Amino acid sequence: MMETLLALITALTCVSGVTVVTQKPPVLTVRKGETATMDCNLGTVTNNAARWYKQIPGGVPQYVLRFYHSWSSPSYGSGFSSPKFTSTHQSTKDYRLIIKTLEEQDSAVYYCKTWDSSVNEFVFGQGTKLIVTGSSLPPPVLTVFPPSSAELQSNKATLLCLSSQSGPFADVSWLVGGSPVSSGISTSTAVQRPDQTFHISSSLSIQTSDWNLDKVYTCKVSLDSQTAEKSINKSGCPAEE
Repeated sequence: MMETLLALITALTCVSGVTVVTQKPPVLTVRKGETATMDCNLGTVTNNAARWYKQIPGGVPQYVLRFYHSWSSPSYGSGFSSPKFTSTHQSTKDYRLIIKTLEEQDSAVYYCKTWDSSVNEFVFGQGTKLIVTGSSLPPPVLTVFPPSSAELQSNKATLLCLSSQSGPFADVSWLVGGSPVSSGISTSTAVQRPDQTFHISSSLSIQTSDWNLDKVYTCKVSLDSQTAEKSINKSGCPAEE
């Protein structure tokens, strides 16, 4: 579903004649308990409402609200209501989404959408990523897996790092011998579990010869002000029978 939404956004922004919906800022970091505001300009559209959607990584977009400049209050989607969520307008094509008393679970990408009647198309903005920070966030919990014995028979091997964390947006990096690695890294987007935690997986492709030299590899995950690291090397792994 996420891929479909992103493809639709890309396709519609490339169609000649379709309005361009602009969102600001691209990324917004706000502390827990405070208020977040994000803006949406509907381009050439002045006679249709602005619709807002919330999407956490790997999740289905959720309809938050719809607001038109002549209305006294927004129309809300299921699970969203005033006074936490509201909207205002600065002109017939400039709208603002306001989220009050922020919590960690408000972290998500918020998309603005409108209907362009000149081409009979819905048009999305590029989204605003909201990151809610708070000192109460626990550090990520990491598990690092060594290469399989089958992989070690070839020239290439793979290390896997799994992170369980309380928020969807985290920075993942790898180090070898304490120095940052810039290639061979593949990191997934966060996936929300039924217990409301988020899981991220990251793999690092390495040379089997480097593994056999007992180099130390470290997976590092930063979430808000919390950072977790987990290291692995050949001598620290139990030998397979």
